[in-house]
Amino acid sequence: MTVDIKAGSKQGHNVAFTAGAGIEPGRAYQPSQAAAVMRPRKLVVMHWLTVLCVCMAATLILVRELVDGRALRQWLLEGHRHFGLFVLILFFLRVALRFRLGKLPSVSHNAWPIRVAAALTHIALYALMLALPMLGWALSNAQHKPVHFFGLTLPMLVGGDADLADQLQTLHVDAAWLLLALVVLHIAAALWHHFMLRDGTLRLMLPKRRR
Repeated sequence: MTVDIKAGSKQGHNVAFTAGAGIEPGRAYQPSQAAAVMRPRKLVVMHWLTVLCVCMAATLILVRELVDGRALRQWLLEGHRHFGLFVLILFFLRVALRFRLGKLPSVSHNAWPIRVAAALTHIALYALMLALPMLGWALSNAQHKPVHFFGLTLPMLVGGDADLADQLQTLHVDAAWLLLALVVLHIAAALWHHFMLRDGTLRLMLPKRRR
């Protein structure tokens, strides 16, 4: 299917794009070649907001392990919880947007095993964006601690239970390490596309100035 896209304010030009087509591996990226597959701005913004929230949540909980003082440690824990809940909110917003957008066209040709691996990695990342905040929420409840979000006390997911808290703590930490591994893999894949295939995949998710 060929789509003509009108670009330019006064003197426009048509860019032909074939759905599913991509830039050949090894060829230098040309902005005009991927003009029709640019990711929607909302998706790019939510992607980087998720990155920011995940990094902040991880940083706050790691710093908490290095400092003394009950008040400071509690403040860092609350910050960790808040950013975790932001990730949860962004998860639902991103899922809703992806369903609305449907399948997004690609700018690269990859063998089917690589495409399947990429799809599974993305599914796992989305699953962890849901699981990690929910595990943390349930963990706090199992430790007899209510979860607050900007002054609002959230419902209890589970009752207080020391044994359950230990299990949830282990699951929460394991899920966090798995998320870190997948994020590293995701970054490595993006750099591989950018420097080896040079197909413009990474550029699609970079914030761009709009006229």
